This record gives sequence, C-alpha cells and structure tokens, in this order.
Amino acid sequence: MNFDFSEDQKLLKEQVARYLSDNCPIEVVRGVLEGDDYYSSSVWKGLVDLGLTGATIPEEYGGLGLGPLELCVIAGELGRVSAPVPFSSSVYMATESLKLFGTDQQKEKWLPKLASGEIIATFALSESAIEPNPNNIKCSFSSGKLNGIKMPVPDGSYADLCITVVNDQKGGADKIKMAIVPLDGVGVNKKSLKTLDQTRDHAELIFDNVDAELMNNSDDGWNDVQHIFDIAAILMAFEQIGGAEASLSMAKEYALNRFAFGRQIGSYQAIKHKLADMYIKIELAKSNSYFGAMMLNDDGADLKIAAAASRVAATDAFNYASQENIQTHGGIGFTWEADTQFYYRRSQVLGLALGSIASWKDKLVTQLEEKNIS
Repeated sequence: MNFDFSEDQKLLKEQVARYLSDNCPIEVVRGVLEGDDYYSSSVWKGLVDLGLTGATIPEEYGGLGLGPLELCVIAGELGRVSAPVPFSSSVYMATESLKLFGTDQQKEKWLPKLASGEIIATFALSESAIEPNPNNIKCSFSSGKLNGIKMPVPDGSYADLCITVVNDQKGGADKIKMAIVPLDGVGVNKKSLKTLDQTRDHAELIFDNVDAELMNNSDDGWNDVQHIFDIAAILMAFEQIGGAEASLSMAKEYALNRFAFGRQIGSYQAIKHKLADMYIKIELAKSNSYFGAMMLNDDGADLKIAAAASRVAATDAFNYASQENIQTHGGIGFTWEADTQFYYRRSQVLGLALGSIASWKDKLVTQLEEKNIS
C-alpha cells in the first residue's frame, strides 16, 4: 500500500512552498506580531490568487475541486512558515462545514465567496474555558434569532461569516445544530482577546438577537460537530508537523554553525539527543497523520481513531520541537529578537485550537475500546 502523495500533490506542495518562501518570510510574521494588523493581508491575497482558499470547493461553486490530500499538503507548508493567515478557521472548519452540512441555497450563496476570497469565515464552538459538550452549549437559536456568547473564536475580530454551534430550542426541546451567522449584522459585538500567539487572532463574539440561519444537520448535531473537528484535527496535524519540521531545521542549522570551546555545539551529545528526539517525534506524528489523511480521503471506518491519533502525536511533536528549538539556541533563544518564539507561540495556540490534548487522548482511548469490543 502506498501512503505517499502523488506527483501532482508533490508539485502542489512545491508551488505553495515556493510562494510562501518568497512572500511569507519570518519578518512578515514578526510584522503582524509587533503591528496592529490581525493577519497578513498580502499573504492571504496571494493564497486566494493561487486558488488555495477554494482548493476543495467543487468547481460548480468556483473552487478547484481538489481533495483532502491536497489540503493536507497545503496545511503542512503553511505550518512550516507559521503563516499569519486565517486559513485553518476559514478553510478547514467553515468551508468544510458548509460543504457537508449547508443547504443547496447556502452553498450557492457562500461557497463562491469563500473560494474567491471575497469573505473570510470562522467556526465557533467554545463558550468558556470549560471543555465544550452538548450539555453546556448555551448559545441559543429560536425563530431565526441567535443569542449568546462564543469565545475564543479564531479570527473572530475580522471574519465576515461564522458557522456557530447552537442550541436549537424549537418546540421547547434542546437540540445541537449549526447556524450560519453573518458577522456584519445588527446585534453582533466583537471583542479581540489576547493570546500567546497574536499572529492568530481570537475574539469574543456576543450575539444579541442576531439574524441567523440553521444548516442541514442530521438528527445528531453534536456528532456532526465532532466530524468537522475530526477533519480539522487531521489537517491541523499536517500544519503542526510543518511547524515541527521547521523548528528542527532551525535548531539543526544553529547547532552546526554555533561554536563553543572550539567545537560545533551540534557535536555535543546533549544537543545530538535533543535533535534526535525531535526527529523521532516528528516521524511518529507523520506516520499517524498519513494514516489520518488516507482515512479522510477514503472516508474510512477508522477516521475517528486516525483523527485522534494524528492530533495527539502532532501536538506532542510540535510542542516538543518548538521548546527544544529554544533550548538548543541557549540564552539567545529566549530573547524577543530570536525567531524561535514564533513556532513556540503557534504550537501552544494550535495545541488548544480543537480542545485540550487530554480530551483527544480520551477520544482515542474511547474509540480504541469501542473498536475492540465490536
């Protein structure tokens, strides 16, 4: 069985890598961190011009009609440069939600705008620091109106559209659904939040009797939400792996060029072990994520297991690699001037983006137990 990407997918990877190398150097990331912009509009425009925001959107809606494997390739390259753009929230989450659960009218209205970059979308689930579950979703939908608070919402300060997980109170019976909410409407209040990685915006969204429209969810809306998160977990794993590989590369380059006591620091056993451990964790994450990509592409029966395994392994690899990259650089690695900080910041934010790592470990154990029982 061949787990490798096709030649066309590798060509796409090279094209994306070339564009990001030319247009998203680390100075662009630093500029967003130190400036007032929420994201790099120039890098985002380039991704739009390449058609990447519509990569998996069907051609009938103005997209490229590619598959999830191509999206995995793109995600890896975005992670490699720690790109300060809303790709994960708008493409992994919102676009995939619309493709799977949007009505025909909703797809016709919004997918072309997402493909062309006319709008940026996001996905809102959490309402507090407590891990979300079906029983603590308080954001309510009734008679076409949405009320409640969502936070933290990635890229919520400037997104135009939000796919929001709501408690549908039709008929007096609570039911988890997804709703489409334009964020330029009356009653929407946005409040930017400070996080460790200010190159990826997060916000609190307050909805006060806001016009919204339910999507075409199944009878088990919470399961639909979890399916979106499984998809995002695999795609984000590739982004995390890209960041982890960049951290390893940065640490290796420094170790080969920094001399102490007349020797390359890379020749010392302690540094060798750091780099070797980083490499091992990354390879383990890649193995899990390639399996996840295959399940995603084929809609395999083990998608939930693969998603959880990808999420756990990639989060561990990126956290470890970004930290050890700082350690390898020594004292300079902790300074504001050092570029090591960008991967550490991103690793922490991505590690919480889809829920805590503990919750994903629980999911993995639960899925494995259910598989063994069946």
